[in-house]
Amino acid sequence: MTATGDTPVLEARNLYRFFRAGDEETLALRGVSLTVQAGSTVAVLGPSGSGKSTLLNCLAGLDEPAGGTVLVRGERLSHRPETERARIRAHRIGVLLQTGNLLQHLDVRGNVRVAQLARGTDAPPRRVDDLLDEVGLSARRHAYPTELSGGELARVGLAVALANDPDVVLADEPTGELDGDTEQQVLQLLADHARRGAGLVVVTHSLAVARIADRIVTLTDGQISP
Repeated sequence: MTATGDTPVLEARNLYRFFRAGDEETLALRGVSLTVQAGSTVAVLGPSGSGKSTLLNCLAGLDEPAGGTVLVRGERLSHRPETERARIRAHRIGVLLQTGNLLQHLDVRGNVRVAQLARGTDAPPRRVDDLLDEVGLSARRHAYPTELSGGELARVGLAVALANDPDVVLADEPTGELDGDTEQQVLQLLADHARRGAGLVVVTHSLAVARIADRIVTLTDGQISP
């Protein structure tokens, strides 16, 4: 991670996203703007259906906004081919999802290594074993996802998200299924990464997660509440 003057690590400008089902159109995001500086943590709160996960997917380049722009370290992410968005994600963004970010046919070590290989060889990645030690999974490095507990799965997902020392970490309910001790461990690791200069955006219903945030943003019906 390298600082670039006062350029935000993540900036969303006037995002719109809608979905069509037959003749019906649902506006999931209605002109959402968000700025995240290096070293800061933003918690995004709101009821189910408010647009939180849609916002996170647009910030990660996993989904395209119908209008507006997402910038990562000043580089435009949105409205580019998926191959280019994937390249930016691999270099600059760590995504921690509730489910689906692990490959079932690979063991713990393999999942983290794949995330590092996606970046290429322009910068030395963190050593896999060091990262697994940091998240407390050294002894489980050869286990497969089906052999892991819920808490272990969450920590592997975190290791994958942090594999390339990303400028931005985007986390969707990262502690939703965790016990209190594991929740605190995951939150501490996320907070430590932010303190090293990353931006952190966490979609959550958890008050414990919100307490680590420097700023809380509330979404209601696809808009940021005043």
